[in-house]
Amino acid sequence: QVQLVESGGGLVQAGGSLRLSCAASGSISRINDMGWYRQTPGKQRELVASITSGGSTNYADSMKGRFAISRDNAKNTVYLQMNSLKPEDTAVYYCNADLTYYSGIRYYRDNYWGQGTQVTVSA
Repeated sequence: QVQLVESGGGLVQAGGSLRLSCAASGSISRINDMGWYRQTPGKQRELVASITSGGSTNYADSMKGRFAISRDNAKNTVYLQMNSLKPEDTAVYYCNADLTYYSGIRYYRDNYWGQGTQVTVSA
């Protein structure tokens, strides 16, 4: 069974910083792309940032220059450093991973989501 577990969310004042972590566990053979998405009530989940296994990154325009995604392949963990936070960054942040795992019989490639972590930025 594969799991993605996020941590690091919370309440912060505008202009502050938070660092989110997401650790993947289970019979993982390989993790390809990893990413962070966010969602607010009544809106679709949107991409925040993504990173390939080789370290290439991609950011939503509104996050460029403020957020930084990174990963530690040895720990199967992805991070999101969020700086200069704004009230409009308030959302539930979800970790995502495209990975290959071993079921005990064969290998499967699938896409997994974490349970989400709340980030609240006060004005």
